[in-house]
Amino acid sequence: MHLQLDFNSFLNTTAALFLMLAVGFIAGKLKIMDSVASKRFSKLILSIAQPALIIHSLSKTAYSVENLKLGALTFVFGFALLAFSALIAYVVCIKIKDLDDRKIMEFTMNFGNVGFIGIPILGSLIGDVGEFMASFFIATFNIMLWTWGIAILARKRSDIKLTLKKIFLNFGTVPSIIGFIIFIIPAVIPSFKMPVFATQTLSYVSSLCTPISMLIIGALLATVSLKSFFTSSKIYFVCAVKLFVIPMLVCLVMKILGFSDLWIIFATTISAMPSATSISMLAELYDIKPGFSAQCVGATSLLSIASMPCVIYLAEKIILL
Repeated sequence: MHLQLDFNSFLNTTAALFLMLAVGFIAGKLKIMDSVASKRFSKLILSIAQPALIIHSLSKTAYSVENLKLGALTFVFGFALLAFSALIAYVVCIKIKDLDDRKIMEFTMNFGNVGFIGIPILGSLIGDVGEFMASFFIATFNIMLWTWGIAILARKRSDIKLTLKKIFLNFGTVPSIIGFIIFIIPAVIPSFKMPVFATQTLSYVSSLCTPISMLIIGALLATVSLKSFFTSSKIYFVCAVKLFVIPMLVCLVMKILGFSDLWIIFATTISAMPSATSISMLAELYDIKPGFSAQCVGATSLLSIASMPCVIYLAEKIILL
Protein backbone atom coordinates (compact mmCIF):
# COMPACT_ATOMS: atom_id res chain seq x y z
CA MET A 1 0.00 0.00 0.00
CA HIS A 2 1.37 3.39 -1.03
CA LEU A 3 2.03 5.86 1.77
CA GLN A 4 -0.27 8.89 1.55
CA LEU A 5 1.68 12.09 2.04
CA ASP A 6 0.04 15.32 3.15
CA PHE A 7 1.94 17.37 0.58
CA ASN A 8 -0.22 20.49 0.96
CA SER A 9 0.46 20.62 4.70
CA PHE A 10 4.15 20.06 3.97
CA LEU A 11 4.27 22.94 1.47
CA ASN A 12 2.42 25.22 3.87
CA THR A 13 4.92 24.36 6.59
CA THR A 14 7.94 25.08 4.37
CA ALA A 15 6.36 28.37 3.25
CA ALA A 16 5.81 29.33 6.88
CA LEU A 17 9.45 28.43 7.64
CA PHE A 18 10.61 30.74 4.86
CA LEU A 19 8.50 33.63 6.13
CA MET A 20 9.78 33.14 9.69
CA LEU A 21 13.33 33.08 8.36
CA ALA A 22 12.63 36.35 6.51
CA VAL A 23 11.28 37.90 9.72
CA GLY A 24 14.46 36.83 11.51
CA PHE A 25 16.56 38.34 8.72
CA ILE A 26 14.74 41.66 9.05
CA ALA A 27 15.08 41.53 12.84
CA GLY A 28 18.81 40.94 12.41
CA LYS A 29 19.20 43.83 9.98
CA LEU A 30 17.30 46.14 12.32
CA LYS A 31 19.48 44.98 15.25
CA ILE A 32 16.41 43.73 17.09
CA MET A 33 18.15 40.36 17.24
CA ASP A 34 21.90 40.70 17.71
CA SER A 35 24.50 38.00 18.36
CA VAL A 36 23.84 38.11 22.11
CA ALA A 37 20.10 37.60 21.64
CA SER A 38 20.69 34.80 19.12
CA LYS A 39 22.99 32.95 21.51
CA ARG A 40 20.50 33.26 24.35
CA PHE A 41 17.63 32.08 22.17
CA SER A 42 19.80 29.20 20.91
CA LYS A 43 20.42 28.13 24.48
CA LEU A 44 16.68 28.39 25.25
CA ILE A 45 15.81 26.16 22.31
CA LEU A 46 18.62 23.65 22.90
CA SER A 47 18.14 23.27 26.66
CA ILE A 48 14.37 23.73 27.11
CA ALA A 49 12.21 23.82 23.97
CA GLN A 50 13.80 20.92 22.05
CA PRO A 51 13.79 18.57 25.07
CA ALA A 52 10.10 19.44 25.59
CA LEU A 53 9.44 18.71 21.90
CA ILE A 54 11.13 15.30 22.13
CA ILE A 55 9.29 14.33 25.32
CA HIS A 56 5.96 15.56 23.91
CA SER A 57 6.40 13.68 20.60
CA LEU A 58 7.15 10.42 22.41
CA SER A 59 4.64 10.73 25.26
CA LYS A 60 1.63 11.63 23.09
CA THR A 61 1.96 8.42 21.05
CA ALA A 62 -0.22 5.57 22.28
CA TYR A 63 1.77 2.63 23.59
CA SER A 64 1.66 -0.57 21.57
CA VAL A 65 4.08 -3.36 20.79
CA GLU A 66 4.10 -2.17 17.18
CA ASN A 67 5.04 1.38 18.16
CA LEU A 68 7.71 0.06 20.52
CA LYS A 69 9.22 -1.96 17.68
CA LEU A 70 9.00 1.06 15.36
CA GLY A 71 10.86 3.25 17.88
CA ALA A 72 13.57 0.64 18.45
CA LEU A 73 14.01 0.11 14.71
CA THR A 74 14.26 3.87 14.16
CA PHE A 75 16.94 4.17 16.86
CA VAL A 76 19.05 1.40 15.28
CA PHE A 77 18.33 2.51 11.71
CA GLY A 78 19.56 6.01 12.60
CA PHE A 79 23.12 4.74 13.07
CA ALA A 80 23.12 3.15 9.61
CA LEU A 81 21.66 6.27 7.99
CA LEU A 82 24.15 8.64 9.64
CA ALA A 83 27.05 6.28 8.90
CA PHE A 84 26.04 6.25 5.23
CA SER A 85 25.90 10.06 5.03
CA ALA A 86 29.15 10.29 7.01
CA LEU A 87 30.87 8.09 4.44
CA ILE A 88 29.63 10.24 1.55
CA ALA A 89 30.64 13.46 3.32
CA TYR A 90 34.11 12.06 4.11
CA VAL A 91 34.72 10.94 0.53
CA VAL A 92 33.57 14.16 -1.18
CA CYS A 93 35.56 16.35 1.24
CA ILE A 94 38.77 14.31 1.28
CA LYS A 95 40.54 16.54 -1.27
CA ILE A 96 39.73 19.83 0.51
CA LYS A 97 43.19 21.20 1.35
CA ASP A 98 42.29 23.58 4.15
CA LEU A 99 41.75 21.30 7.17
CA ASP A 100 39.38 23.65 8.99
CA ASP A 101 37.27 24.15 5.85
CA ARG A 102 37.15 20.38 5.44
CA LYS A 103 36.01 19.90 9.04
CA ILE A 104 33.17 22.39 8.72
CA MET A 105 32.06 21.07 5.33
CA GLU A 106 32.10 17.43 6.40
CA PHE A 107 30.24 18.18 9.63
CA THR A 108 27.56 20.30 7.96
CA MET A 109 26.98 17.71 5.22
CA ASN A 110 26.43 14.93 7.75
CA PHE A 111 24.42 16.51 10.56
CA GLY A 112 21.07 18.10 9.79
CA ASN A 113 18.66 20.27 11.75
CA VAL A 114 16.55 17.30 12.83
CA GLY A 115 15.20 18.60 16.13
CA PHE A 116 14.34 22.20 15.32
CA ILE A 117 13.00 21.65 11.79
CA GLY A 118 12.86 17.88 11.22
CA ILE A 119 10.12 17.05 13.71
CA PRO A 120 7.59 19.66 12.48
CA ILE A 121 8.39 18.90 8.83
CA LEU A 122 7.88 15.15 9.30
CA GLY A 123 4.75 15.85 11.32
CA SER A 124 3.27 17.91 8.49
CA LEU A 125 4.27 15.30 5.91
CA ILE A 126 3.32 11.95 7.50
CA GLY A 127 1.60 12.91 10.75
CA ASP A 128 2.27 11.84 14.34
CA VAL A 129 4.20 8.74 13.26
CA GLY A 130 6.78 11.04 11.65
CA GLU A 131 7.25 13.02 14.85
CA PHE A 132 7.42 9.79 16.86
CA MET A 133 10.15 8.30 14.65
CA ALA A 134 12.08 11.58 14.55
CA SER A 135 12.17 11.70 18.36
CA PHE A 136 13.84 8.28 18.52
CA PHE A 137 16.19 9.30 15.72
CA ILE A 138 17.30 12.35 17.73
CA ALA A 139 18.75 10.08 20.43
CA THR A 140 20.86 8.35 17.76
CA PHE A 141 21.71 11.70 16.20
CA ASN A 142 23.09 13.10 19.45
CA ILE A 143 25.21 10.01 20.14
CA MET A 144 26.68 10.29 16.63
CA LEU A 145 27.16 14.06 16.93
CA TRP A 146 29.11 13.74 20.20
CA THR A 147 31.24 10.88 18.84
CA TRP A 148 31.81 11.11 15.08
CA GLY A 149 30.98 14.81 14.94
CA ILE A 150 33.49 15.70 17.65
CA ALA A 151 36.01 13.32 16.07
CA ILE A 152 35.77 15.35 12.84
CA LEU A 153 36.47 18.61 14.68
CA ALA A 154 39.24 17.02 16.79
CA ARG A 155 41.51 16.14 13.85
CA LYS A 156 44.99 17.45 14.65
CA ARG A 157 43.60 19.20 17.74
CA SER A 158 44.73 17.87 21.12
CA ASP A 159 42.39 20.20 23.02
CA ILE A 160 39.16 18.66 21.63
CA LYS A 161 38.27 15.38 23.29
CA LEU A 162 35.35 12.96 23.42
CA THR A 163 33.76 12.32 26.80
CA LEU A 164 31.26 9.64 27.81
CA LYS A 165 29.25 12.27 29.67
CA LYS A 166 28.68 14.32 26.49
CA ILE A 167 27.89 11.20 24.46
CA PHE A 168 25.15 9.86 26.74
CA LEU A 169 24.08 12.87 28.82
CA ASN A 170 23.03 15.68 26.50
CA PHE A 171 19.93 17.67 25.58
CA GLY A 172 18.90 15.06 23.02
CA THR A 173 19.46 11.72 24.75
CA VAL A 174 18.15 12.62 28.23
CA PRO A 175 14.72 13.87 27.07
CA SER A 176 14.55 10.87 24.72
CA ILE A 177 14.97 8.57 27.73
CA ILE A 178 12.36 10.51 29.72
CA GLY A 179 9.91 10.46 26.81
CA PHE A 180 10.51 6.75 26.25
CA ILE A 181 9.81 5.98 29.91
CA ILE A 182 6.51 7.91 29.74
CA PHE A 183 5.69 6.11 26.48
CA ILE A 184 6.13 2.59 27.96
CA ILE A 185 4.47 3.20 31.36
CA PRO A 186 1.08 2.00 29.99
CA ALA A 187 2.71 -1.38 29.35
CA VAL A 188 2.93 -1.73 33.15
CA ILE A 189 0.07 0.55 34.22
CA PRO A 190 -2.57 0.38 31.44
CA SER A 191 -4.69 3.13 32.98
CA PHE A 192 -1.81 5.64 33.05
CA LYS A 193 -2.34 8.95 31.28
CA MET A 194 -0.30 12.10 31.34
CA PRO A 195 -2.09 14.92 33.23
CA VAL A 196 -3.69 17.41 30.85
CA PHE A 197 -1.75 20.34 32.33
CA ALA A 198 1.53 18.47 31.73
CA THR A 199 0.77 17.68 28.10
CA GLN A 200 -0.40 21.26 27.49
CA THR A 201 2.79 22.65 29.03
CA LEU A 202 4.93 20.37 26.88
CA SER A 203 2.91 21.38 23.82
CA TYR A 204 3.26 25.10 24.51
CA VAL A 205 6.99 24.96 25.26
CA SER A 206 7.80 22.63 22.35
CA SER A 207 5.95 24.96 19.96
CA LEU A 208 8.75 27.51 20.52
CA CYS A 209 11.24 25.34 18.60
CA THR A 210 10.31 26.06 15.01
CA PRO A 211 9.60 29.82 15.07
CA ILE A 212 12.51 30.78 17.30
CA SER A 213 15.00 28.55 15.48
CA MET A 214 14.02 30.10 12.14
CA LEU A 215 14.30 33.60 13.62
CA ILE A 216 17.80 32.70 14.83
CA ILE A 217 18.83 31.40 11.40
CA GLY A 218 17.36 34.49 9.72
CA ALA A 219 19.28 36.77 12.10
CA LEU A 220 22.39 34.70 11.37
CA LEU A 221 21.94 35.28 7.64
CA ALA A 222 21.72 39.02 8.29
CA THR A 223 25.31 38.97 9.60
CA VAL A 224 26.74 37.13 6.59
CA SER A 225 28.39 39.00 3.73
CA LEU A 226 26.11 38.58 0.71
CA LYS A 227 29.10 38.70 -1.64
CA SER A 228 30.90 35.84 0.08
CA PHE A 229 27.60 34.04 0.48
CA PHE A 230 26.79 33.94 -3.24
CA THR A 231 30.32 33.70 -4.68
CA SER A 232 31.80 30.87 -2.59
CA SER A 233 32.10 27.64 -4.55
CA LYS A 234 32.55 25.73 -1.28
CA ILE A 235 29.17 26.98 0.00
CA TYR A 236 27.45 25.82 -3.19
CA PHE A 237 29.26 22.48 -2.95
CA VAL A 238 28.07 21.97 0.65
CA CYS A 239 24.49 22.86 -0.31
CA ALA A 240 24.48 20.54 -3.33
CA VAL A 241 25.77 17.55 -1.36
CA LYS A 242 23.75 18.17 1.82
CA LEU A 243 20.43 19.12 0.26
CA PHE A 244 20.35 16.97 -2.87
CA VAL A 245 23.10 14.37 -3.38
CA ILE A 246 22.89 12.65 0.02
CA PRO A 247 19.06 12.52 0.31
CA MET A 248 18.66 11.28 -3.27
CA LEU A 249 21.32 8.60 -2.78
CA VAL A 250 19.59 7.55 0.44
CA CYS A 251 16.28 7.34 -1.42
CA LEU A 252 17.68 5.32 -4.33
CA VAL A 253 19.65 2.89 -2.15
CA MET A 254 16.67 2.25 0.12
CA LYS A 255 14.39 1.72 -2.89
CA ILE A 256 16.83 -0.82 -4.33
CA LEU A 257 17.06 -2.58 -0.95
CA GLY A 258 13.29 -2.88 -0.80
CA PHE A 259 12.43 -0.62 2.15
CA SER A 260 8.80 0.38 2.66
CA ASP A 261 7.42 3.75 1.55
CA LEU A 262 7.34 5.01 5.15
CA TRP A 263 11.02 4.32 5.77
CA ILE A 264 12.11 5.76 2.41
CA ILE A 265 10.19 9.01 2.96
CA PHE A 266 11.37 9.26 6.56
CA ALA A 267 15.06 8.73 5.72
CA THR A 268 14.97 10.95 2.64
CA THR A 269 13.30 13.79 4.55
CA ILE A 270 15.71 13.49 7.47
CA SER A 271 18.66 13.54 5.06
CA ALA A 272 17.29 16.61 3.25
CA MET A 273 17.29 18.76 6.39
CA PRO A 274 19.53 21.88 6.37
CA SER A 275 22.73 21.76 8.40
CA ALA A 276 22.45 21.61 12.18
CA THR A 277 22.88 24.95 13.94
CA SER A 278 25.04 23.17 16.54
CA ILE A 279 28.02 23.40 14.16
CA SER A 280 27.99 27.19 14.52
CA MET A 281 28.11 26.92 18.31
CA LEU A 282 30.86 24.28 18.22
CA ALA A 283 32.85 26.20 15.60
CA GLU A 284 32.76 29.31 17.77
CA LEU A 285 33.61 27.29 20.91
CA TYR A 286 36.67 25.65 19.30
CA ASP A 287 37.60 28.57 16.99
CA ILE A 288 37.19 26.58 13.77
CA LYS A 289 36.14 29.18 11.19
CA PRO A 290 32.87 30.23 12.87
CA GLY A 291 32.13 32.66 10.02
CA PHE A 292 32.33 29.90 7.40
CA SER A 293 30.18 27.60 9.54
CA ALA A 294 27.54 30.32 9.84
CA GLN A 295 27.54 30.70 6.05
CA CYS A 296 27.04 26.94 5.58
CA VAL A 297 24.18 26.80 8.08
CA GLY A 298 22.56 29.93 6.65
CA ALA A 299 22.90 28.83 3.03
CA THR A 300 21.53 25.32 3.58
CA SER A 301 18.69 26.69 5.71
CA LEU A 302 17.71 29.23 3.06
CA LEU A 303 17.99 26.90 0.06
CA SER A 304 16.32 23.97 1.85
CA ILE A 305 13.03 25.85 1.68
CA ALA A 306 13.10 25.23 -2.07
CA SER A 307 15.10 21.99 -2.17
CA MET A 308 13.03 19.95 0.32
CA PRO A 309 9.79 20.02 -1.72
CA CYS A 310 11.78 19.05 -4.84
CA VAL A 311 13.53 16.16 -3.05
CA ILE A 312 10.28 14.84 -1.55
CA TYR A 313 8.56 15.10 -4.95
CA LEU A 314 11.37 13.11 -6.60
CA ALA A 315 11.32 10.58 -3.75
CA GLU A 316 7.59 10.00 -4.37
CA LYS A 317 8.29 9.38 -8.06
CA ILE A 318 11.11 6.95 -7.23
CA ILE A 319 8.87 5.06 -4.78
CA LEU A 320 6.31 4.56 -7.56
CA LEU A 321 8.85 3.04 -9.96
